[in-house]
Amino acid sequence: MIEVRRLRVLRALADHGTVTAAAEVLHLTPSAVSQQLAALESEVGQELLERRGRRVAITSAGRLLLEHTDTILTEVERAEDAMRLHANGANGEVRVVAFATAITLLVAPALPRLRETTPGLDLVVRDAEGHEGITHLLDGDADLAIAVEHRGSPRPDDRRLVRIPLYAEPFVAVLPPTHPAADQNTIELAMLANDDWVMTAPGNPIRDVVVLACEQAGFQPRIVHQSDDFRAVAALVAAGGGVSLVPRLAVPEPTLALIRPLPDPVPARRVYAAVRASRADHPLITATLAILTEVAEKL
Repeated sequence: MIEVRRLRVLRALADHGTVTAAAEVLHLTPSAVSQQLAALESEVGQELLERRGRRVAITSAGRLLLEHTDTILTEVERAEDAMRLHANGANGEVRVVAFATAITLLVAPALPRLRETTPGLDLVVRDAEGHEGITHLLDGDADLAIAVEHRGSPRPDDRRLVRIPLYAEPFVAVLPPTHPAADQNTIELAMLANDDWVMTAPGNPIRDVVVLACEQAGFQPRIVHQSDDFRAVAALVAAGGGVSLVPRLAVPEPTLALIRPLPDPVPARRVYAAVRASRADHPLITATLAILTEVAEKL
């Protein structure tokens, strides 16, 4: 008989790529992870892993088992939820991870409404960059993630997740007050080809969008300053440190920097909520999503 806990170990290894990384997520030692995987191979009677130096690859048998693993773990979590709901009704905790702007614009305004509509809900909020939320969600560290679409996002057909679009916000140009294009009502990106740039750090999906937009305008941005804090970005721009593109709702107010729209087609930050498929029908999560969607519509 296959042990469910060993399937969780296999899924963690597939998600994180190394025994060491899987062990860290599962709060186990690497040797314990290796033992669990060896035991799982004995249970199914087939090799699930292929060792390649320090990394391991999933064999075809392992990939087949993973297809069933996602379904099994989903059903186990549903069963656990059903038992908890049976024990305490609709009372409980929902852990939300969201990036700073989403916390400010969505989660914080939703709190008073949730206290009115779902008094048994304890909402616990944690800050995570827009590209990190899904990892926390899939690792079980959160029940709901507010994330940003980017190249590394899970595929729309990923059966582990249910995704709910919330809003899309256009990027705007952020210029120092003395910029030569300050008197323009709309900024063509090509006007900024010779400027220094203030950019988010590598790995942040905002950077991917901005760099791609610049490339489509015919130039590579000369990145001088980096920050993932849009208040810092606006301050550096206002001080003459360069120019930037920032999602409109993330621009801090007030700011000494100049904000100018871009012509169509305008790059946009697409924000969505995600929950694990196993918990998509949980009453507390559906209540939270309903209010978040309500707040997002006003944006």
